[in-house]
Amino acid sequence: MMKSFETQLENCLPDLWRYAWSLTRDRDAADDLVQDCVERALRKKILWIPGRPLKPWLTKMLLNLFRDRWRRESKYRTIDLDQIGEVASSSSTVEELLEVKEVWKSLTKVPQDQQEALLAVVVAGLSYDEAAKSLQIPKGTLMSRISRARAKIRNDVEASGISKVRSVK
Repeated sequence: MMKSFETQLENCLPDLWRYAWSLTRDRDAADDLVQDCVERALRKKILWIPGRPLKPWLTKMLLNLFRDRWRRESKYRTIDLDQIGEVASSSSTVEELLEVKEVWKSLTKVPQDQQEALLAVVVAGLSYDEAAKSLQIPKGTLMSRISRARAKIRNDVEASGISKVRSVK
């Protein structure tokens, strides 16, 4: 049995918020972006094709809203790296918090097209096929962008010396 539009929309909200936060790095801006996305989705519900997954459609809508805002504001809204700990779990160790800060800091150095590809899969939780459709690029291009973004982040984090290999015995 296919879930209703409203049920699918409700189930997508946590992933949409994480994706919005990863784009804006601001809780209030992420809330606004998700709210605008939901409002637009409800207005344009008739354009959605029943039987198809809703998440890629919503993710593309959210990304377009973000891009429109970014163009209007002509700059990224960012969060101070000292505040990144608020987003991390309160049970995180100091080392884990430093690693999270370093990864987010490194992510800002990755080109926007690679950021969007990586965040669509890692944060928004889209499959490669869904992310490629959402970003309107071939799947191979998406995978290449994700690979380059991960390599850049990995190199930056390793160069910082914060992240160390851990083993469990």
